[in-house]
Amino acid sequence: MRPLVVLSFLAAALLVGACASSVPPGWTFSPPTAAPSPAAGSPGASPAGSPEAASPAASAAASAAASPASPAASPGATAGSPAAGGSPAAGGTVVDITAQNIDFTTKQVSAPANTPFTIHFDNQDASVPHDVAIKDSTGMVMFQGDLVTGVAQKDYSVPALAAGTYTFVCTVHTNMQGTLTVQ
Repeated sequence: MRPLVVLSFLAAALLVGACASSVPPGWTFSPPTAAPSPAAGSPGASPAGSPEAASPAASAAASAAASPASPAASPGATAGSPAAGGSPAAGGTVVDITAQNIDFTTKQVSAPANTPFTIHFDNQDASVPHDVAIKDSTGMVMFQGDLVTGVAQKDYSVPALAAGTYTFVCTVHTNMQGTLTVQ
């Protein structure tokens, strides 16, 4: 009877230790976003809800694909610049945003109105998670990018936005803010 009690205590101690050590400091949960799956019957098609549909590779492929956009360049934007995880479609607008020292080094960027574009996000903070969310003037989230733990880069495919002024923020560090002008 005594060995059973000792084993029970050891098992409980191991479980508590495993739970306490599995979450690194600063860890934040972000649910995975499912990438649109290819048309049924096409090569690479996978059923909706399958592990392949929400895999990081599928998500990266979806993020790397950008629709053609206006070639108008602006501060923080370049047409067709290559990025980790793929490059945007030829002629697409790429908006560069960099995070460093728990702040955005890029405070003002612009993008074409009513046209999808790509945000090339460069997180230069080692072991620190950042993301980019775009909010309208009412605070409504118009786009939410995945978390990126640095040092790393990611391309976000942003849907078309109406002309106007938007705020981009890091949802982990709300002091990190900038302005996106869509025109």
